[in-house]
Amino acid sequence: QVQLVESGGGLVQAGGSLRLSCAASGSIIRLDAMGWYRQAPGKQRELVAAITSPGGTNYADSVKGRFTISRDNAKNTVYLQMNSLKPEDTAVYYCNADKVLIYGSRWVNDYWGQGTQVTVSS
Repeated sequence: QVQLVESGGGLVQAGGSLRLSCAASGSIIRLDAMGWYRQAPGKQRELVAAITSPGGTNYADSVKGRFTISRDNAKNTVYLQMNSLKPEDTAVYYCNADKVLIYGSRWVNDYWGQGTQVTVSS
């Protein structure tokens, strides 16, 4: 019904920048809130940033002022601009669609992408 595909991860030096993209496809009429999560080795998955359909945003304290989440509703795509990257930002980053209105006027919940690796070297 809904597929999420992340891209843009990679290896970067501390202080550098990366831009992640998450493209949603399938039987989508409208995406509701979207979010970026990350999971470092040996740690639990944590919320990095979230954005509502109208564009309201929320960030983890650890990334405030460095990361910016945005979305293009016409393209069903969410972005995460990551600046001033630190080694502690190293993790697999996952895109999440909280609620999706699909054809047939049905809401479906909680879709995840496959993840993209971000590695920040010191």
